[in-house]
Amino acid sequence: MTTTLSKWGNSQGVRLPKIIIDNLDINENDEFDIIATDDTIILKKSKPKIKRKSISERFADFKGEYEKIDEIDFGEPQGGEVW
Repeated sequence: MTTTLSKWGNSQGVRLPKIIIDNLDINENDEFDIIATDDTIILKKSKPKIKRKSISERFADFKGEYEKIDEIDFGEPQGGEVW
């Protein structure tokens, strides 16, 4: 199966045949990683990005008591630490 590189606006692109899209369960707006080595281009479907939660979001359902600790004494330095 072959395809052609085509101009799309200021870019260029390759159209994927429907049979490949259906077989790989690819959808519009899916994101891909592009790996280029020698004369080979590999498109790899990106894994979904993990949404990072803020500290407020992480503790939104916390019902316990919070005790603020200003400083913890871990004892004397054991190596070449500079305190």
